[in-house]
Amino acid sequence: MSEQNLPTLTYKGASKSAVPIINESELQTITAEPWVKISDEGLQLEGLCFDRAHNLFLCEVFGGKVFRVDLPERQVSTVFQSTKTNPAAVKIHKNGKLYVCYLGDFESSGGIYAVDDAGNNFEDVINDITTEYCVDDLVFDSKGGFYFTDFRGYSTNPQGGVYYVSPDHQTVTPVIQNISVANGVALSTDESVLWVTETNANRLHRIELLEDGVSIAPFGASIPYYFTGHEGPDSCCIDSDDNLYVAMYGQGRVLVFNKRGYPIGQILMPNRDEGHMLRSTHPAFIPGTDQLIICANDIEAGGDSWLFTARGFAKGHNIYQFH
Repeated sequence: MSEQNLPTLTYKGASKSAVPIINESELQTITAEPWVKISDEGLQLEGLCFDRAHNLFLCEVFGGKVFRVDLPERQVSTVFQSTKTNPAAVKIHKNGKLYVCYLGDFESSGGIYAVDDAGNNFEDVINDITTEYCVDDLVFDSKGGFYFTDFRGYSTNPQGGVYYVSPDHQTVTPVIQNISVANGVALSTDESVLWVTETNANRLHRIELLEDGVSIAPFGASIPYYFTGHEGPDSCCIDSDDNLYVAMYGQGRVLVFNKRGYPIGQILMPNRDEGHMLRSTHPAFIPGTDQLIICANDIEAGGDSWLFTARGFAKGHNIYQFH
């Protein structure tokens, strides 16, 4: 056979994409639409959370700004500058305070603090001096306690974990440990299942909890799904049917799982195949609706930072903090 006629691989189909989708290519797939631009710069947007008036708070990690998007006008403003470095999430307690998770130096100096919606009246919740966590995200339970993720480690150095903080903030109890960069965390509608994404090992954890909220049921901790590709799963949220929405960092999409951890759909960022808006980090529902908001940025392609929108399988879970 002539060398000119050798079998040849060519870029076609999924292989033409900057971020090919192979394993999930047969899932129901939709593409999100632009909702509002946050900045002309590429900012590492994170931590979407709506307040009782349905205005949206979010932060940008590396610069430390906390933004608010006022609805229905979609007016974007900077409400305060984080006093701690690398804030990764903003969550609103039922007492109305903003709880800001921060990563610190990514090794040993992260924590959580609480402020009002203007960034004033600072209160330490998880101290960055007496602890060594790098806190990435949290989810409240109905008692006023919360679970947070420790973002430390890497693939062969699993230092991360998930911890529960009691409602009086006096006790921190480990739930799972020895995982490679714990990132997103979500709690099922009945508070019996905790979901955790493990970024640097590309795994989804499903943890069945006993009534005390910290003990794991017999055989209750499992890994129902292994992700594919770089860079891995990021933040997540649930809807009222207990479906889980997981943002895929570096992949420009959100994967959706049913309550047992089976993939059932995905939402793509526009132009992801050309390498745009790949840093998709966090999904959140507008309260009382099935409209999902997703933050992403185009840092790698020298572009800007946006919030995108699509509709989920069901309305967002009407979590207690809006009651």
